[in-house]
Amino acid sequence: MPLPLFLPCAAGVEALLAEEVARLLPDASARAARGGVALAGDPHEVMVLNLESRLAQRVLIEVAEGPYRDETDLYQLAHGVAWSDWITPRQTLRVDSTSQRSPLKSLNFAALRVKDAVCDRMRDEHGERPNVDTVRPDLRIVLHVGPERAGVFIDSSGESLFKRGWREDQGDAPLKETLAAAMLAAAGWRGTPAEGGALHDPCCGSGTIAIEAAQIAMDLAPGRLRRFAFERLLPFATPERRADLQRLKSKATARVREPQVPIFASDISFRMVDFARRNAERAGVAEAIVFHGGDALERPPPPLPPELPGTLMVNPPYGERIEVAGKARQGVPRGRDDAPGTGRGDARRDDGEPSSDRDAPSDFFPRLAAHWKHAYTAHPAGWTAWILSPDMRLPSAMRLKESRRVPMWNGPIECRLFRFDLIAGSARGAAKA
Repeated sequence: MPLPLFLPCAAGVEALLAEEVARLLPDASARAARGGVALAGDPHEVMVLNLESRLAQRVLIEVAEGPYRDETDLYQLAHGVAWSDWITPRQTLRVDSTSQRSPLKSLNFAALRVKDAVCDRMRDEHGERPNVDTVRPDLRIVLHVGPERAGVFIDSSGESLFKRGWREDQGDAPLKETLAAAMLAAAGWRGTPAEGGALHDPCCGSGTIAIEAAQIAMDLAPGRLRRFAFERLLPFATPERRADLQRLKSKATARVREPQVPIFASDISFRMVDFARRNAERAGVAEAIVFHGGDALERPPPPLPPELPGTLMVNPPYGERIEVAGKARQGVPRGRDDAPGTGRGDARRDDGEPSSDRDAPSDFFPRLAAHWKHAYTAHPAGWTAWILSPDMRLPSAMRLKESRRVPMWNGPIECRLFRFDLIAGSARGAAKA
């Protein structure tokens, strides 16, 4: 019997995730919803989604849903689930909670009542109950409470799916792998001459965009280097399911191909370039990426065949993320709240600590645009630039007319992914505009 599934994702990525699920599971009926994608799937499809999805944050299995008024209703909702179908009393569990306009005063108490319901039901059936493990539980339960209805989910992924298993070296504000993949998906970049062409990230940091691009170009399964929570759950622990998972991994390994287009990455910080190179080696894509050091405001575009188009994909420094360095930093006053490319928000690093809140200089983006107009518009096949920024005035600051803007959230920061077409004559047209 199919299981109701929900795949959460970054805000703004729902439609892209629905398209990805349709490619991975052509027979599934996926529906984009607020904050993710809903569908029905069996255990085999749960494994496929965990192994292959580049955009989903997790794969959640809904085991209970209904109306509620207080914590007692949540207890009854969770107590009605046959938890013995998922774990034994000797295994461990953890309950997390999320809410959207919930009237409850304490989510921690709500999660505690759900934990009590699971343990009470297991004790009634087996005479013993599972223990709680907040670090590496066998069963991860997610309680979501809305204004009137609640859902209880089993997290089949464990650690968030953006943790691909290759990142060990990182900078101050690393871009999540799932968001990098979403930027590439929104740009229609598939790693072929016809779909995106060559790729260049001139502000590569620890290499996330370039590494995600290389994995797409080589058709590497994003989850191939990691383990998943479902591997410790009873429906997936049978010899048949284990063999099924091994077949999926073997099939994913067999389909790996040589990239059809070149991928370039550079950064002003040679330390970050070294980090990116080591991350690429762990991800198995080092041979697919050409790394360089260099200032984004000065480095010439990588040489391409005349017929091959190029894509610039940039997650540049901005206020909540990281300080701009190099030529752009020289002689620029600090603390400009109105500088283009800056934004305000409660930015966090992946470990939950506040990240830097230092402003980009006011002329970084105009100078970047001037460099692009001078250096990139001469290429016969053209370059297309995509920039993720929280500044809605970025096109005006760059004196470029965007051809598209895609709403996308970088954690708590509301951003837009702007597209600029850098073709011959675009500098003159922009100047006239």
